[in-house]
Amino acid sequence: MQAKDESIVIDEVLKMIKEKRIKPGEKLPSENKLADVFKLPRMTVRNAFQHLENRGYVLAVKGKGRFLKEEAMPIQLHLSGSESFTDKMIAAGYRLRTEVYEYGEVLNERFSVPVYNISRLRFIDDEPIAIHQSFVNMEMFPMIKGDGPTLSSMFAYYRSCGYSQFTSGKSFLSIQFPSADEQSRLACASVVPLIKLESNTMDKESRSVLEYTQILYRGDKFKYELDQ
Repeated sequence: MQAKDESIVIDEVLKMIKEKRIKPGEKLPSENKLADVFKLPRMTVRNAFQHLENRGYVLAVKGKGRFLKEEAMPIQLHLSGSESFTDKMIAAGYRLRTEVYEYGEVLNERFSVPVYNISRLRFIDDEPIAIHQSFVNMEMFPMIKGDGPTLSSMFAYYRSCGYSQFTSGKSFLSIQFPSADEQSRLACASVVPLIKLESNTMDKESRSVLEYTQILYRGDKFKYELDQ
């Protein structure tokens, strides 16, 4: 019953936002006011506000109340396999930064040969927005063990190894919610959906698989463009 009551408050606030009865930067009704309107305990309203904060709609300011967050323009991302994420973000004018946080030889069922995993955290304007994991074919890139810890762009690395044009194999999109580790890395709440993209990066000429890629994008930060 409590979850249902919280949903009533959440739905009403979202309706106010959709109908522009409250605008970004404006103060939301107080817990007491909404508790009186809906004849609900104040704690139920507080829990509803907490859900809205976790979902990125509300900003709580100590001593002042809760405010509707300023709207942020989503990052437009074309989900193609011919250009790297780094190239797309730089071309769009974003300030991109990459941190390699995990690397090493691993087993991967998609390959019958040894693979090397490079896990990277992507930042736009110093805000973490995506986790990229590349599982690289070690037979094609025998120097990857030494090079891997310093790589920020895999496509740039492949170009340095003589590959110039890229494509992707069959790609899969799914939605998941972040684990505790992913919440920590992406600085997001457990209710923020992650868009998971899985695909193979291939050399366009030979059709050889260079890597298997798994990317987790923060679903609240991107607007996705798909090929027609």
